[in-house]
Amino acid sequence: MYDQTRAQQPADQHRGAAERRASGPAPLLPSDERDKIVRRLGRALNTFPDAPRESLEEAEGAFDEATAQLMAVLAEQRRTLRAGWQDQDPETQTAELHLALRQYREITQRLLRL
Repeated sequence: MYDQTRAQQPADQHRGAAERRASGPAPLLPSDERDKIVRRLGRALNTFPDAPRESLEEAEGAFDEATAQLMAVLAEQRRTLRAGWQDQDPETQTAELHLALRQYREITQRLLRL
């Protein structure tokens, strides 16, 4: 299908795949923490031929670190979301409650896509 708006943009303004991904939800873990876990997992993969058991222990440690950090992030997000609606006046506006419901839906859908 022809996109007239996109066709009128200069060639350097076309969004690449990286830019399209950047507009989505932020990653659950900060990039430096993700990078650290990825490096640790990479070490495990690279050392497997010479030390299979140690390699598996390193991979297990990377997995444990990733899950622990993810659980901490999710617990904080849950606490923040809950604080936004739980202790509110019973007359809290429906729009505010709807926003909280949408936030729960979004984070749950992100988890299901993992």
